[in-house]
Amino acid sequence: MSEQMNCSAALRSAPNQLSLPGEYSPFVPNENSPVGGRRVSPEGLPTATTPRTLTGSFRLPEGPGVITLETLFMIHELRAEGLSVSAIARQTGLDRKTIRRHLKVGFHAPSYGPRAPSGSVIDPYRDYLKARVEAYPELSGRRLLRELRAQGFGGSYTTLTDCLRIIRPPKPAGFERRFETPAGKQAQVDFAQFKVNFRREPQITRVVWLFSMVLGFSRYLFARFVWRQTLDVVVRCHLEAFAEFGGTPQQILYDRMKTAVLGEPEPGQIVYHPTLLALAAYYGFQPKACRPYRAKTKGKIERPYRYIRQDFFLAGEFDDMDDLNHQLDRWRAEIAHRREHGTTGRIIVEAFDQERGVLRALPPGPFNEVLSLERRVSHEGMVSVDGNLYSVPDTTRDRRVEVQRSATQLQIFEQGRLIAAHPLLTGRGQRRVAQGHRPSHPPARRAAATRPSQVISGPGESVAERSLEVYQRIGQAKAAEVLR
Repeated sequence: MSEQMNCSAALRSAPNQLSLPGEYSPFVPNENSPVGGRRVSPEGLPTATTPRTLTGSFRLPEGPGVITLETLFMIHELRAEGLSVSAIARQTGLDRKTIRRHLKVGFHAPSYGPRAPSGSVIDPYRDYLKARVEAYPELSGRRLLRELRAQGFGGSYTTLTDCLRIIRPPKPAGFERRFETPAGKQAQVDFAQFKVNFRREPQITRVVWLFSMVLGFSRYLFARFVWRQTLDVVVRCHLEAFAEFGGTPQQILYDRMKTAVLGEPEPGQIVYHPTLLALAAYYGFQPKACRPYRAKTKGKIERPYRYIRQDFFLAGEFDDMDDLNHQLDRWRAEIAHRREHGTTGRIIVEAFDQERGVLRALPPGPFNEVLSLERRVSHEGMVSVDGNLYSVPDTTRDRRVEVQRSATQLQIFEQGRLIAAHPLLTGRGQRRVAQGHRPSHPPARRAAATRPSQVISGPGESVAERSLEVYQRIGQAKAAEVLR
């Protein structure tokens, strides 16, 4: 019985597999294959030795009317055990005529053909639709629906579109066109999201963003992990990339991120962010937005993200954001840029040496475009910008101040007068108090420490504080006088 059930379990694990001739399989018995501890006859049916009765009830594992290989094998196995057709019907839940039919034809894998297609309300209009689609392949489904309605069609729009998917000639997919740019012509920019648990705070999952700029000819990659995608971060990453490249390309291709593209009121009329236009004018490159929903337009920047994630980021351990970027820079220098690129067939660092010579020279001074904001001073004398706190002097009187932020510095003005300057913090949740904005010791506490402590007992009166021991001695003296 255990051998019987083991065989059934094997069938249940692979009910639709057939073995090749000459191989052992419980589905295709041969002369030497044991089934349930017995030999199998050459006709393909198990040979019964001692009749045994199977306990339990075997039901169809599939829907009604579907005979699986497991059920078919069970029919012949029970028959070989000596059970009658009625007993097999009770065990399997099948009709007796079905059991007789399968016992008559022998052990063969059941096959079921497709159902005959049922009629549809659109069948009388198929010829008309074929003629119209062949003559005018671009006709819309709504237009054809109106034409069929005029002829008495009562079906739905979905019924029509299902029919059009079958009769409309498919559009040829065509081949992908490889787009390459000469040296110094183009770079591509984008962001990608990563999630990381730093070793200094392993219980917290942080979301960080990877800024990347790839030169189109050499595939040289600049990459930097940042906390956010704000405009000042985008500008600062551009400046760092240009400094590493030693120049700028003629054109930079952007995804439609909000820090680069503000909108497109009319087709082809793209509105770029004013700060990005100022950056482009200062460094002499032309910004270009890729077509929407066309990731292949910027394939040179999309492919490196998977490479960075799989070859560098996954299974890595990082202390903090600085350590993450430090390891990324080392990986780029030692591994990524020394490999042969799969598309161009060139060593990246060698191709970059060729491209560096044709990049546009950097301007002599830094880019100092300023973003002006209005912020409120908190009761602690701090100003919040991008999740970080910056101090103002204690002498600040106005609650509202003007904040001017560049790519590297943050300045705070009160009524047009500069009152504080801070280096721009790159993370979040940080707090910076500039030197001289807070005294080392609060004046109120220092004054209280220099004068003797007094307790006011009444209007115009003051009593010096004394130790409790003084009052204890006075009490002891009064007690002694009473005893005398």
